[in-house]
Amino acid sequence: MPEEIEVPTEHLHETVHEAAEESAHRGGHESGPFNMRVALTTALLAVIAAVAALLAGHAANEAMLEQIEASNEWSHYQSKSIKATVLSSKVELLDSLGKPAASKDAAKLAEYGKEMEELQEEARSKEEASAAHMKHHVVLARSVTFFQIAIALAAIAVLTKKSALWLGSLALGATGAAFFFFGLL
Repeated sequence: MPEEIEVPTEHLHETVHEAAEESAHRGGHESGPFNMRVALTTALLAVIAAVAALLAGHAANEAMLEQIEASNEWSHYQSKSIKATVLSSKVELLDSLGKPAASKDAAKLAEYGKEMEELQEEARSKEEASAAHMKHHVVLARSVTFFQIAIALAAIAVLTKKSALWLGSLALGATGAAFFFFGLL
């Protein structure tokens, strides 16, 4: 199974929290509300990032399971194909020797053909489902990436006391939220 996407926001969240506390202890009234707003948005981004990471991991696992099931179907198809080829060779050999093949052999060949069509259809269906789950995973993984960058930028905003960086963080968070929304669809 693929590795879970980790959201290493603990240190960033601690840095934001420490900066907010330090500002409060110094009596920095101008930066106190700013730090509080940044801390709150960072916490919100971290929560959504964690949920997105969980869903991305789930989608990747589902994609892998579907692909394994597709491989199983293709193996079963190959097994039926080998059986059909062996039986067809038997019928042809008997025919070339001028001996009649058993009527059940012709029926069995038709049965193998029908089963192979069904197995092929099922295998392709599983492959398509796997691809859909993987697309879902990729969208959610992009969401997590944008959230992580947004959280890092928010931490830098607190450390540098630059509101423009926080606004950039919010923009990246909004982009992550858009990917998250599309990942839920």
